[in-house]
Amino acid sequence: MKKRVVAIDGPAGSGKSTVARLVAKRLGFIYLDTGAIYRSLAWLAQRKGVSWGDEEGLARLCREMEIGFEGDRVFVNGEDVTSKIRTEEMGQGASVVSAHSKIRESLLALQRDFALKGGLVAEGRDMGTVVFPDAALKVFLVASVEERARRRWVELKERGVSPLPSLEEIGDMICQRDLQDSNRKTAPLKKAHDAVELDTTGLSIPQVVERIVGWARERIQS
Repeated sequence: MKKRVVAIDGPAGSGKSTVARLVAKRLGFIYLDTGAIYRSLAWLAQRKGVSWGDEEGLARLCREMEIGFEGDRVFVNGEDVTSKIRTEEMGQGASVVSAHSKIRESLLALQRDFALKGGLVAEGRDMGTVVFPDAALKVFLVASVEERARRRWVELKERGVSPLPSLEEIGDMICQRDLQDSNRKTAPLKKAHDAVELDTTGLSIPQVVERIVGWARERIQS
């Protein structure tokens, strides 16, 4: 029996986080931001002086790390790290630490436990392929690099990030992230064979949310 899970995957800047959060709200489901988990580990490693390439050291940190979500806020060992993990540096760090097989295995049970609490909308890069292969609905979001860079630039500007990277710089970072995520040995970014692909280029957030909510209601709530 398929779980009451909506798995939303896609590359950086495809709109996963915003869309997943709104879909969860519409459905009355729990929202799981898996990217925040890996960003949090990268942040904690930097604070503790553990290299992102040190798989054993990172595995030890996984056992020490307590992560919690309160609305849009993210807490690591009781500290609010929401703004600290939403930087381009921590995005790159998340890509590096998530490439380690031991780290993905260590955090797999933590992610799956969220589905035991009720309906779940989980977003990331391997939700439909690895974490929730039995999800009722799998969606793979895509968008052009130019569109993803523009979205990220607007997000950073609204958060008051300074100095603000140029669109070209953000585009280069997105391409680098795509390369890292798609070519890692463990759980690479790829579309699940039974996922619905949705190109969000030129679509508004409400339009994307409406489509996914409709699909979810057909498969889960009918």
